Amino acid sequence: MQVYKAPLRDMRFVLHELHGSAELTALEGQGELSADLIDDVLEQAANFTETVLLPLNASGDLEGCHYENGVVRTPQGFRQAYDAFREAGWNAAASDPAYGGQGLPASVYKLVEEMICSSNLSFGLYPGLTHGAYLALRSHGSQELKDAWLPKMVEGRWSGTMCLTEPHCGTDLGLLRTRAIPQGDGSYSITGSKIFISAGEHDLTENIVHLVLARLPDAPKGIKGISLFLVPKFLQDADGNPGPRNGVSCSGIEHKMGIKASATCQINFDAAKGWLIGEPHKGMRAMFTMMNSERVSVGTQGLGVAEAAYQAAVAYARERLQGRSLAGAKYPDRPADPIIVHPDVRRMLMTARAYTEGCRALCGWVARALDEHELSPDQQIRTAAEDRVALMTPIVKALFTDLGFEVANLAVQTYGGHGYIREHGVEQYVRDARIAQIYEGTNGVQALDLVGRKMSSNFGRPLRSFFHPVLAFIDANLEDEALADFIGPLAKSFGTLQQATAHIAANGLRDPEEAGAAATDYLRLFGLVALGYMWARMAKIAVGKRETAGADAAFYEAKLVTARFYMERLLPQTGALWSAIRSGKASTMALGEDRF
Repeated sequence: MQVYKAPLRDMRFVLHELHGSAELTALEGQGELSADLIDDVLEQAANFTETVLLPLNASGDLEGCHYENGVVRTPQGFRQAYDAFREAGWNAAASDPAYGGQGLPASVYKLVEEMICSSNLSFGLYPGLTHGAYLALRSHGSQELKDAWLPKMVEGRWSGTMCLTEPHCGTDLGLLRTRAIPQGDGSYSITGSKIFISAGEHDLTENIVHLVLARLPDAPKGIKGISLFLVPKFLQDADGNPGPRNGVSCSGIEHKMGIKASATCQINFDAAKGWLIGEPHKGMRAMFTMMNSERVSVGTQGLGVAEAAYQAAVAYARERLQGRSLAGAKYPDRPADPIIVHPDVRRMLMTARAYTEGCRALCGWVARALDEHELSPDQQIRTAAEDRVALMTPIVKALFTDLGFEVANLAVQTYGGHGYIREHGVEQYVRDARIAQIYEGTNGVQALDLVGRKMSSNFGRPLRSFFHPVLAFIDANLEDEALADFIGPLAKSFGTLQQATAHIAANGLRDPEEAGAAATDYLRLFGLVALGYMWARMAKIAVGKRETAGADAAFYEAKLVTARFYMERLLPQTGALWSAIRSGKASTMALGEDRF
């Protein structure tokens, strides 16, 4: 049986204490936001995810989606849960009030997303994809399109997708073949086939609004010739309700390793009616608005699964009796000690805890930048925030999903043989977590994006959005003896990151394969340092509050213990990663293709 309780105390710590939620009120439209309001939202989300979504997670995985004659049915209970989700206003929570949204900042809603992903990742993909489509349409669509389609998407009555991948092309979208032919009424006739379309067909909403990449007849070759179109499942009638069926059909669903309650569809467009979003041949720019949002959300998926897996591992480690402590029986009145007394089990639990809490803190830092970029009245702050989001997006996506999968595997290992069977539900976390390392751009692609684009963008300006605050924090706290155990390791690993950055920049200019060979190790190195920065900041707060915290003293003491574990046992990986980066591409590229 799966267990999950939203980690509200840690979420409040990240939002209010670490990142200063009071500062959100200075952003456009957030003047009435308060700590009490935020806490109420988080508590309501916790109640919904724990009582409505969690009970459907294992059953949805077991049943999966059903496909028959072009119709997809979600597992039992999903439609009722979605109706309750929509009626409670969660679809609209983070959307623009101009279209019926509640305008909740990303700093808050990312924590709601985490709870949804912890309790039921498959369910979360349906509203998650809709919000991504909403962002792309709101940013790039004409006012006519936005007025016609966004209100019902924000409400959750209609859902959204993004349709990129085709059978012959995934990451290399320059190869796509879907065609868009202009019609006399300003619309386009869309013909082609797409695969791996999450939430492409289902029974949760009245209509599905597909955002489709396609080529116009005069499109230049490659990725520069791609346009973006809005193609609904049902056309609107005169009253704005679902009318005639469009030329959109589902020819099958994928039978997958995980997220089985999420319908992953093969979608065919047969002279379907659609409308251009943005400018001709500029579809990738519009789609990246959605993809970048989704990449941060996919990182949140990794975090959510990690939290659920960690909680499951802790619960089992406390209950499972096996052997005696190496230091002597800790529970002599029992036939054996619970396995939580054993050092290796502690290693796994502490690793899971340190990664999960560190990722939550880092996600909050990036979410604040999302809010500042969108809502700050100060253009200088908006630009700096944009740089931080651009730099950190591939790191959040790749690091969080890699660590989510690692933590899920640690949970299975904690359970031993009982983790490998379905009964306890932790093997589902491993299967569900695995896809997050693949979709929205594989983690290898994220690493290439980091070294190939973000490092050199604007003469390295995005890098400064991270390097400068970290260096300032180290300099400001280097002489604080109470923080020596945290600032010293952070400073050392940050120096390593600076060396690695310079090394890749120099060698990548000379030989792009050198940068490519180093990319994945560099992203992990960068990510570990970023987590170290968060842990040092959290330790500083805990040191300052633990003596006067009263009933909360144990919380702050646990923060310090976990921070120390991270610095001593996990952050030192940066040294090995730097060694691998320095070795260059030679051993990676030397073996002839015919020898594999």
